[in-house]
Amino acid sequence: MVSVTALWLPILLAAILVFVASSVIHMFLPWHKNDFQKLPREDEVRAALRPFDLPAGVYSTPYAASSADMRSGEWQEEMQKGPVAFLTIVPKGLPRMGPQLAQWFVYCLVVGVFTAYLTGLAYGPGAEYGEVFRLAGTAAFMGYALGHPQDAIWFHQGWPATLRSMVDGLVYGLLTGGVLGWLWPG
Repeated sequence: MVSVTALWLPILLAAILVFVASSVIHMFLPWHKNDFQKLPREDEVRAALRPFDLPAGVYSTPYAASSADMRSGEWQEEMQKGPVAFLTIVPKGLPRMGPQLAQWFVYCLVVGVFTAYLTGLAYGPGAEYGEVFRLAGTAAFMGYALGHPQDAIWFHQGWPATLRSMVDGLVYGLLTGGVLGWLWPG
């Protein structure tokens, strides 16, 4: 067994590499350019929503507060009439990426910590690179990628965008597994 504290350097380095790789993927490659679609008559839709001054959050329409509401004829009729939507509102103004990037880096550290913990339970000092790489890479892949299908299943995010995000997670998992395997204590 290897403790998480003994793996602080590979955890930190893996988080930095994943952070840099994700920046390259999202800023310099056209890989995610089709993840979102433009609303038809976008200006009109935005103008219609603007007077509500909605605070940041996730909304659904038609809204049902309970399963009893979902059984009501009124709610079912509204579902049939449409539109049916899940709407994410972000704060207005120019994007402030700093807080989101900080949260992403902390998330990378958290995935690294859990990956190191699991791998440290399985292998002791001196474990072979391939063994550590395989387990750590799989665990990190799970942390970075396996949550994405839920958005495709429940919120109708397109499967192509979901699969692209999962491929990103595979890259991040391979980087994490590689660093842990490389810096595994002897």
